[in-house]
Amino acid sequence: MFGDIARFLLNTVFTLFGAALLLRAWLQVVRLPPYNPVSNAVFQVTNWIVLPLRKILPSTKNIDWASIVAALIAALVYVVLMVLLTGIDPLSLAPTLAIVALLTVIKWALNLIIWMTILMALLSWLNPRSPAMPILFQLTAPFLSPLRRVVPQIGGIDLSPILLFVIVQVLLMVVTRAAVQLTYFVI
Repeated sequence: MFGDIARFLLNTVFTLFGAALLLRAWLQVVRLPPYNPVSNAVFQVTNWIVLPLRKILPSTKNIDWASIVAALIAALVYVVLMVLLTGIDPLSLAPTLAIVALLTVIKWALNLIIWMTILMALLSWLNPRSPAMPILFQLTAPFLSPLRRVVPQIGGIDLSPILLFVIVQVLLMVVTRAAVQLTYFVI
């Protein structure tokens, strides 16, 4: 029972922190102004790891390398802690754990896309004039705009969030399956 609780807590904390790190990188890619509540919250949560890394890994163009590397570090720590909970020496699995950490970052990114899309869709129905809508629209536009060109609106209803959700969910299944197969093969 303790192991299940520990795994749940580790998963929750690291997933939220990893999502915040990836959101920080995503904010820079879509050039969201840094002076809004979402950006400020993300910066406050992640500055302690990103700012020191930024001295080593400066941003190039729109890519915040420090945030991405910080997400990889967080994923590696998460995977190592999860392996330690099983009682296996993580050093014996180092190469595999590095791949699983990369897959974990991809999983966090896909989950972030899903949650941003769901939140945007819900707010568009419940409160389309919410101050969060422009931020969510800007964050999800790189994914939804290409789909909107392919999927026509039906009766004024935008089906592109549903299609994005399905595509990302399939990708999430593939990534999760790959991570599970790697860990079962080694463990």
